[in-house]
Amino acid sequence: MLNLVLFGAPGSGKGTQSAKIIDNYGLHHISTGEVLREHIKNETDLGKTAQKYISEGQLIPDDLMISILDDVLEKEAKGKKGVIFDGFPRTIPQAKALDELLKKRGTELHAVVGLEVPEEELVERMLARGKETGRADDNLETIKKRLDVYHNQTSPLRDHYKNQNKYLQINGSGNVDDIYRDIASKIDEAVGSGKT
Repeated sequence: MLNLVLFGAPGSGKGTQSAKIIDNYGLHHISTGEVLREHIKNETDLGKTAQKYISEGQLIPDDLMISILDDVLEKEAKGKKGVIFDGFPRTIPQAKALDELLKKRGTELHAVVGLEVPEEELVERMLARGKETGRADDNLETIKKRLDVYHNQTSPLRDHYKNQNKYLQINGSGNVDDIYRDIASKIDEAVGSGKT
C-alpha cells in the first residue's frame, strides 16, 4: 500500500499532477476540494456550512474535514493500492489526525509531494483558470486571501513533514511532464516502487 499527500499552494498544479500519479501508481484519489464542491452543489448541510467558509477564503474547521475524510476512506478507499490526499492536511492538527486515521486502518503516510511555485505564477494560473472554468473562487481578492491562509496556516506543514523525512520538494514550474518525472523519481527513491 502507498499513501501520499500532494501538497502545494492553490494553483500549484495539484490536480494535474495527482491525475498522473493516480494513473501510474493505481491510487485512489481523495480531493477534499472536490468532495466539498460536491456537497455544496447538492446543498447538503455540510455543503452549506462549507460554502460559508470557502466564500470568505477560509479553511474548513478541522473536525468537519476529518469526519468527511473518515467517511470517504471508509466508503471509497477500501481494497485500493493506496490513497493520494489532495488538499488535505492543511494544518498540523489535521496532519496528526490523518496519521491516526491511517494507523486505525493499519497503514501510514509514506511521502508528501510538495509542489513549489512562485507566488506571482500562482496568481496568474488561478486568474487564467477562473476565466476558463468560471470558478467563483478564482478572482483576485479571493486568490490573495487563499494564499494568505495557505502561507499562515498550511506552510508550517512543510517543516512538519521535513522533520519526518517525508517531504519531497518538487519544482512545480515548467513542463507538466518534466514535473511529473521528477515526482515519480522522488517517490520511487523515497518509498520504493509501488507502481502497477
